[in-house]
Amino acid sequence: LHYYDKKELLKPLIRARSGYRYYGKEQLYRLQQILFFKELGFELKEIKRILDDPEFDQLQALKYQKKELGNQAHRLYELIETIDTTIKNLEAGRDMAPEEDLYKGFPKEKIEAWNKEIDKNYDAEIVAESRKNLKGMSKVQAIAVKEEQETIAKAMSELLGTDVNSEPVIALMRRQHEANEKFYKTTASMFKHLGDMYVSDIRFAEFYDKYKSGTASFMRDAMYHYADTNLK
Repeated sequence: LHYYDKKELLKPLIRARSGYRYYGKEQLYRLQQILFFKELGFELKEIKRILDDPEFDQLQALKYQKKELGNQAHRLYELIETIDTTIKNLEAGRDMAPEEDLYKGFPKEKIEAWNKEIDKNYDAEIVAESRKNLKGMSKVQAIAVKEEQETIAKAMSELLGTDVNSEPVIALMRRQHEANEKFYKTTASMFKHLGDMYVSDIRFAEFYDKYKSGTASFMRDAMYHYADTNLK
């Protein structure tokens, strides 16, 4: 509440001499809106713009939020089912599940869009090699690669501000390169291009910056340095 007050997002009804803030019904409704919009992924500055709009309609906002949260609940339920299926397969020693099971819970149109974008923007031989290697992985191997990439991203966020020539950063870039080569042979120029994508593509940027803002740019700089010094 102190932070919201400072950002002029939610002002108290009364501010006592003691410094305590007192909130009335109107302020509590506004707080509810802030929390619902945050849950839907809106940034605070966007929430402030929406709530300060003279034409803001609380009832319409609640109906919109209910609909979107319902969509999220349905998707999360499907994702939980996917996790349960994966757990059962792993516990039973079964191998890779069908692709539709692996990606159940993700919108079909999003998966199709991803594949179309990949086909359009990437070298056909690399795409074919990557898909071939992915299909050849067991589910355990695929999950391990994904977890490795997340571990590297988090570790890099903790090293943010460190020299890219430092041994901890170089060690992480070595792991990053090895993880990527499980999909396709990654030359120095490819590794640098991938680093550029981590910054230019909002989806990659959000993946890395969710740990700490600036991690995506740090990844790019570290990948450039590693490519220039270790992949020639």
